[in-house]
Amino acid sequence: METMEVDETAVEAFVMRALDDIAAGYLGVMVSIGTRLGLYQSLAGAGPLSSQELADRAGCAERYVRDWLHSQAAAGYLTYHATSGTFELPVEHAIVLADDSSAVYLPPAWNVPAAMWAGESKALHAFRTGEGVAWGDHDPRLAHGTAAFYRNGYRASLVSEWLPALDGVVPALERGITVADIGAGHGYSTVLMAEAFPNSRFLGVDAHAPSIAEARRNALEAGVEERVSFEHVRATEYSPGGYGLICFFDSLHDMGDPVAALRHAAEALDPDGTLLLVEPHAADRVEDNLTTVGQLYYSASSMICTAHAIAEGGEAVLGAQAGFARTRDVLHRAGFSRVRVAAETPFNFIIEARQ
Repeated sequence: METMEVDETAVEAFVMRALDDIAAGYLGVMVSIGTRLGLYQSLAGAGPLSSQELADRAGCAERYVRDWLHSQAAAGYLTYHATSGTFELPVEHAIVLADDSSAVYLPPAWNVPAAMWAGESKALHAFRTGEGVAWGDHDPRLAHGTAAFYRNGYRASLVSEWLPALDGVVPALERGITVADIGAGHGYSTVLMAEAFPNSRFLGVDAHAPSIAEARRNALEAGVEERVSFEHVRATEYSPGGYGLICFFDSLHDMGDPVAALRHAAEALDPDGTLLLVEPHAADRVEDNLTTVGQLYYSASSMICTAHAIAEGGEAVLGAQAGFARTRDVLHRAGFSRVRVAAETPFNFIIEARQ
């Protein structure tokens, strides 16, 4: 490098870019603290507040709150009113930071990089050896953060947009069918469907025992436990036969043998049954995924999705940016001849498949 001509302006620009990313890492800790202490909720709708007023509302020490407010103002998360020395949470930001029922409520997402940092030593070993890291071997914040992050997106779109995009599925659910949710995690998607379609019955399965325990609690809390059951089994182990709808919500790409999981689903579906596959939105070429969303998904894939698939045997490691072409290929190999993108968001493909 000493013999190469260096553009000092480019170096400086990249240093500033890297500092932006480091600052974002620091900010994530502040967001987590603000969420857990109720600071955002205390700011929401309150207008301008001083550090003492916020500390009193949230039951915290003013000196700590003061620096936290300064960090939020520096990041542009809060508006600082210099004349009065007060801070305000814009209503648009409150939707993202303070309303835990909002479809764009993001604080739980910061649990994922926290879990990734906590699992760094395992990732180093995996990179060096090629071994896997199972989902359950990560810090518990990974499962909780992922479930909470996806929950509100499912609340906003699953029943109102994604299921209606499938051919004939909503009328079938209204009449009453049996549904399997594969890789159900904490069961939020399963419970949402059960709440919307009381004539149908639902099975959620997952290979992660603590997630299944959470799912059962969530079903009980929602009052749908009589129509919803959860099993701690892998995607190829639940009882086949009799399903009108089988769903994979952001789970197929984590599986060590996605073709086997889909073949089992094909065997388990009724002849006129439907497969719903929700997968991360990605282009088929790497150069078309070099975006902020791609950065997020590729990073998570290397430490979480790919690592778990390898831990399960790694027959076909899709990763979180497989793209539609590769996803369609594994569906065809599993026996699904009719495959289409029924809907899409900036983050997901909603794919319908039939035999």
